[in-house]
Amino acid sequence: MKRSQLFICMLTVVFMLAGCGSRSIPEEMTQSSVPDVEAEKTEDKASETMNGESGQGSILTVYFSVPETDGVDAVAGASRVVKDGEVLGNCQYVANVIKETVGGDLFEIKTVQEYPGSHEPLLEFAYDEKAVNARPELAAGIENLDDYDMIYLVYPNWNADLPMPLYTFFEENDFSGKTIVPVVTHGGSGFSRTIQTISDMEPDADVISDGLSISRQDVPDAENDIKAWIESLE
Repeated sequence: MKRSQLFICMLTVVFMLAGCGSRSIPEEMTQSSVPDVEAEKTEDKASETMNGESGQGSILTVYFSVPETDGVDAVAGASRVVKDGEVLGNCQYVANVIKETVGGDLFEIKTVQEYPGSHEPLLEFAYDEKAVNARPELAAGIENLDDYDMIYLVYPNWNADLPMPLYTFFEENDFSGKTIVPVVTHGGSGFSRTIQTISDMEPDADVISDGLSISRQDVPDAENDIKAWIESLE
């Protein structure tokens, strides 16, 4: 009787061991599969950041543009471009091309005051602003500047200088640790000393010295040149 009981116990132990040995952990729960999942997430995040499409966004294209609304032919105008039936300021158009190429976000520097829409009155107004070293009030600021690492800055050359609203813009924002890429539209003067001025106002930023200079007459046909220049930076 004791032997039979012992035999039954031994059989029970054997079956229990066999049952334990037959269990397997699902493949997706094994430790070896976890690094692959994390790697995919890391690669996706890196891809998003390079394209300027991450949640925070690392690239910001900033522009100041005053398109002349009268007195200048819309197609051959010196300060505006017609694209798909829409009238854009020169710098607005250039900024849109940059944003479409690098991704990220777009910000327009707007002033509370309105600028004249005709060529000669605009020139005179800008000259008077520079003469009194004006600081035009801006209509809005960048709320999330800390989210961006690279700033493409598009502006016109006014009187061989930055437009006065850009002085306000730099005095109200701290670009320390960020990269600023200057892009200027002009009537023949190129950058003048504007890159040095930006560097002086933002000494702790990395201001790219070989920015892009575009003649205002060439802006409507500059899309390919803008994209080629961006590729050369990368």
